[in-house]
Amino acid sequence: MQFSMEPAQAQLARTIRELTACNRMSERYGLTLAQEQMRALVQRRTEALRNTGRVEFGEGILRSLIYTFCDSPDLRPEDYEVTLAELQDLFYWFKNETQDRLSDDELLHAMRVVFDRAHGALERLVDASPEMLCRIARGENAEENSEEDEEDDDE
Repeated sequence: MQFSMEPAQAQLARTIRELTACNRMSERYGLTLAQEQMRALVQRRTEALRNTGRVEFGEGILRSLIYTFCDSPDLRPEDYEVTLAELQDLFYWFKNETQDRLSDDELLHAMRVVFDRAHGALERLVDASPEMLCRIARGENAEENSEEDEEDDDE
């Protein structure tokens, strides 16, 4: 169940306005969302919160996800909505798994590092351990983690 102080329709309208503003910035990278896609992402946010048992007050993480990831060379327009939906799901899952030891910005940064190292392969991000994300967020062993990841691929 998602708790909010404003009616669902007003919250949806506010989120659509925020995502429309994000489009103006992300279109530089060839990435935009149609209103139908925005609505689907808002619905997915509700499901992700429910699935992770999280409650969120205020705006969701979508805007921050877009700003963090839109300039990645590994985001493709044809997969943009699906990738954002998966990143949103992973964000809430990682918030739980890291026991909120990382701020939203720290977690987003760590997720972006792993995403870029994996050339956009979400499977690699799914397999990232909470400990690795915490190390990346703290700037520890960032290059070493990348080498370990590459060695794992060789096995």
